[in-house]
Amino acid sequence: MGHFPPVSQHTTLTDFEKKMKNNPGTEYKNTDIEPKALQPVAPHANYQKKSNIEESHEVGWHQCHAPACQDQVPSEETCMCQKHSYQGYFDPQVPILQRVAYSRKNPSLSQCKVMAGNKEAPRESLANTASEDNSAPKARDEPTTAVLQNPLAHMSHDDLIADAESFVRDKGLVPYADVFRKGALLAKVINSPQGFESVAELEEEDKTLLRFEGTHRWKSQPKMLYFLCALCAGCAIVQGMDQTVINGAQHFYFAEFKITDKSLQGLTNGAPYASAALIGCWLNAPLNNWIGRRGTIAFSCFFAFITGIWQAAANNWICLILARFTLGLAVGAKSSTTPVYAAECAPKNIRGALTMMWQMWTAFGIMIGFASSLAFQELTWPNEYSPWRWMIGSTSLPPLIVGSLVYLLPESPRWYMDRGDFQKAFMALTKLRRSELQAARDMYLTWKFLQVEQDSKKGHNIFKEFFTVRRNWRAAQSSWFCMLMQQFCGVNVIAYYSTAIFTDAGYTRPQALLASFGGGAINWIFALPAIWTIDTFGRRNLLLVTFPLMSLCLFWTGANFFVESDGTRLALLATSIYIFMAVYSPGLGPVPFTYSAEAFPLHIRALGMASATSITWAFNFLLSFTWPQMEQKFGATGAFHWYAGWNMFGWIFAYFLLPETKNLTLEELDLVFSMRNRDHAKYYLKRLGWYVKRILGGNPDPMPPLYRLDGAPSMEDVAKPKARTSV
Repeated sequence: MGHFPPVSQHTTLTDFEKKMKNNPGTEYKNTDIEPKALQPVAPHANYQKKSNIEESHEVGWHQCHAPACQDQVPSEETCMCQKHSYQGYFDPQVPILQRVAYSRKNPSLSQCKVMAGNKEAPRESLANTASEDNSAPKARDEPTTAVLQNPLAHMSHDDLIADAESFVRDKGLVPYADVFRKGALLAKVINSPQGFESVAELEEEDKTLLRFEGTHRWKSQPKMLYFLCALCAGCAIVQGMDQTVINGAQHFYFAEFKITDKSLQGLTNGAPYASAALIGCWLNAPLNNWIGRRGTIAFSCFFAFITGIWQAAANNWICLILARFTLGLAVGAKSSTTPVYAAECAPKNIRGALTMMWQMWTAFGIMIGFASSLAFQELTWPNEYSPWRWMIGSTSLPPLIVGSLVYLLPESPRWYMDRGDFQKAFMALTKLRRSELQAARDMYLTWKFLQVEQDSKKGHNIFKEFFTVRRNWRAAQSSWFCMLMQQFCGVNVIAYYSTAIFTDAGYTRPQALLASFGGGAINWIFALPAIWTIDTFGRRNLLLVTFPLMSLCLFWTGANFFVESDGTRLALLATSIYIFMAVYSPGLGPVPFTYSAEAFPLHIRALGMASATSITWAFNFLLSFTWPQMEQKFGATGAFHWYAGWNMFGWIFAYFLLPETKNLTLEELDLVFSMRNRDHAKYYLKRLGWYVKRILGGNPDPMPPLYRLDGAPSMEDVAKPKARTSV
């Protein structure tokens, strides 16, 4: 018995052809060296036994039994994606100038990868394998295209039907067998525009519904999904108010409690974010496992309600700091869970828009926090220091409303599926989709992806895998970067200290509060376009456009303090800050939480989101704590220029190392984040040269896209809403 041994990376194409031609078990029919239909393969002289198969066993070809693998393999074996029986073999179904490569160390990949050797076509590289094992060919210098394949794409009609029937039997969904049969057939063609038109089992009513879904991605959603968005928006409003109500309140409680030390001022303002980073975010994983997404949100809202009243009733600075530190438990758990809940419930063609509403409504809450400061600044009952108590006390109302209504929503279907409760998962999904057919399609496809993920995590320590499996730590790297830059872009300096900045520049306190409110209003208004741009223009592109503009705005803001004329300085300062807020809102505003909520695989999603939000709140605290001292030592100019420099760093990192995630299912992202940093950076370094040639008037050959869905020409086509259906 035998199989084809792996070919060295340095083997020339001619030698490669000769080696294959000399094999007696393979025939070729044209100059493209394309093999004919499957033939039994004669043993190869150089075969080295890699498994326990008996030597006398006849060698033939059949489809690999491993989940989500479409490759042909020798004898009764499975390919390297699961059992690691062979270092490599040649697939007779693909052109001879292709070879199959595998990785011994990556259990998370759901597909085998094919490396192309056709000189006339862009080379498909195994750049996204998560191993440095020598058995897998290394990435070449040619442009890289990672093909993201639907695990159902190579299943036959009968196999799909049989698998769907087995699924409903095993999961207690037999009453819905008919709709799941149709759903499985739809899931197979999910990446093909109008692919459902070829499914004969669908009735005309079904096709009409699917056409409407493809052309009206918003109108086709049920009311329950919008109600879910409204409740998630309420959570975000709570978050925004908590962040900015101190902007106006701090002047009053600093005076009442005689807090003059700059470090103590920073500690008082930043206490919730230290607590969120150290404790609150890490409560997310156990709370989600114990009481689910809805329960965690209800818990967070209860704590936010209690601590809002506690802060307003504080009678000394120690009590105030303790109340604000406790508030961080709610801030951390709520910010870690709500975006994930929205992402798991939303169809993929509007997932980015629904998830980014967290930031959009946080911006609205920021504006309401400024409005609260304006409204209560003159309220002196029962004493002259009372305004700050009314300002902070007003933050208790929104969490009370949200916490009272959250259990009217369905739980996350993915959370139910991860716990093995498929009946509840389907019932929840039917409330979040317009029809049972769409719910069955989405649930079946999600399950096929999750099967591979669950197989890969068996017997593994998720904390260890978080840092050792490339797919996981690349997701963490990207999410942490986005969260870090949301703080170090400088926006929260303005959110927390804009009133102080304006008063230092010459504004009166009422004028400074009004100017701060204007910045909050602009922040919210300019976040609205991101509802459309985040799923079309993309997360990465939004950052690449806004980073340099934010840097310029902060350099300008810092330079304005050198203007001697009070009137001119105040006008320029307000203008530069307002433009900065307008640029920030559609980019670094919505992207970090949206990106982090979708980046991690399900089995570590709670841990991953907890780590990402912990990063943002840790640096949020650092910013709150250090700004008063930084401004005192370096002046406002030096402090603003410091954050302008960070925006320049952000552009460089995002361009070379940040993957795009738009319009992919949460499970398809497994392959996106399995690509190595060096290959991602190498591709975009070459693309940078391509851009330069275009700018200089050249006409370079088109570069292949970095990612391509199986069945879709490129990621650019995936971005077109009318050509997509939801998952």
